[in-house]
Amino acid sequence: MLKIGVMGLGNIAQKAYLPTMAGMQDQVEWHLTTRNQAKGESLAAKYGFTHVHQTLDELLAVHPDAVFLHTPTPTHAQIIRTLLNAGVNVYVDKPVTTDIAEVRALYALAAEKHLLLTCGFNRRFAPNNVALKQVTGKQMIVAEKTRNHTLQDAEFAVWDLMIHSVDTALWLLDEPVTAQSGRLVRDAAGNLLQGYLSVQSAHSQVQVVTNMDAAANIEQVTVQGQTARVASDDLLQLTTSTTAGTTISHRPDWEPVLETRGFAELTRAFVTAVRDGGANPVSPESAIASHAACAELVALIK
Repeated sequence: MLKIGVMGLGNIAQKAYLPTMAGMQDQVEWHLTTRNQAKGESLAAKYGFTHVHQTLDELLAVHPDAVFLHTPTPTHAQIIRTLLNAGVNVYVDKPVTTDIAEVRALYALAAEKHLLLTCGFNRRFAPNNVALKQVTGKQMIVAEKTRNHTLQDAEFAVWDLMIHSVDTALWLLDEPVTAQSGRLVRDAAGNLLQGYLSVQSAHSQVQVVTNMDAAANIEQVTVQGQTARVASDDLLQLTTSTTAGTTISHRPDWEPVLETRGFAELTRAFVTAVRDGGANPVSPESAIASHAACAELVALIK
């Protein structure tokens, strides 16, 4: 049986990962790791896990096959490097780090060690986005995310929120990027108002729009192809338009939100890749490209 650690048991781990992991205990021996012993023991009891550690050294002592890393972003690089050098596969929440040179170096180290370094771009595994990926002859890709008058430092907002739309749009693109430009609009305090990324390929145009000063919270991705226009709204509704008419479909009412948002499938895909020695479910090249695009946006304000 695989032995996999889960390091960092904050909000994202509790909401997006532990419920799926709890249902995989016939395949994986999970090792929760947190400095807060009471939290670790409480979550272990809640989900039926039996192994809890307080430090990375304690976790490494049990020789895990892989680790899911959910600690704060500033801690990622050092922990990832320690894990890779110990021969451990790594799954890490986005961003890997906010230093693009460090991102490239960590992926190079993973390749040198023949280990997985998988970035948690869950939206690639959301069923609606998987359907968008299947659209052929892509001409226009628009990824739009709006937030209702939300104040966030521009750099933080790019790495925390806009990166999702950037990655989704670039992943949907089926051709190499030939040109790229961006723009960040900030208020006097340096908070992000709007972020724009424009990308071109030989046959496609990509527009990423993030509006933090909008009147509603919306996530919409639209792909225009040669035979259909398909739009996903909030990962819940899919609208397909052709010359024959328009059809609207909804995710099943009973479908768990972690399936709808791709977290469950990505978790399973990573575990399968570790078990079988398979390909990285989020390719290093594509993950680096998304980080590089965000780094170029942030560079506009430095």
